[in-house]
Amino acid sequence: MTKAQLTVLAGPTAVGKGTVVTALTKRYPTLKVSVSATTRDPRPGELNGVHYYFVSPQDFDAMIERGDMLEWALVHGNNKYGTPRGPVDEALNAGTPVLLEIDLAGARQVRAKRPDAQFIFLSPPSWEELERRLIGRGTEGAEEQARRLATARVELDAASEFDHVVINDDVERAVDELARLIGLE
Repeated sequence: MTKAQLTVLAGPTAVGKGTVVTALTKRYPTLKVSVSATTRDPRPGELNGVHYYFVSPQDFDAMIERGDMLEWALVHGNNKYGTPRGPVDEALNAGTPVLLEIDLAGARQVRAKRPDAQFIFLSPPSWEELERRLIGRGTEGAEEQARRLATARVELDAASEFDHVVINDDVERAVDELARLIGLE
């Protein structure tokens, strides 16, 4: 039996990370997708340990101090989000592959702590398609779209930092490629 692999998946806003990961876990239910911790309050319908680990700011800070976070960030100056190390290590030790779906800054933090992990960048087929997807989902105003697109340019420039680049031109094809890289097929 080969050692279970930690895989980090990152990519720019609107590239379809969530869509691809949902399709991947539907096809491979044994794949563990890490659950982030957050200091924000649960939204209606969110369950602790399923959608997020909801922790107090004091507990989150203690986790950082103990080295219990693989990566973390303060988002919009309000709440902290991050990946707890414990559940990831438990799954890997049990032989279960783990996928982290995180942003570029988080991926860089994980690389510093876990250089043995595999890093995959999910890329759009073109800049124009990324713009179309972001604008087409209609969840952000023009100012937020512009901010996200500026961030996406920086993120796309970082693709060379990753072990592999998967183009999300077709969800099923991207899932096939990810499954092969993760070792699920």
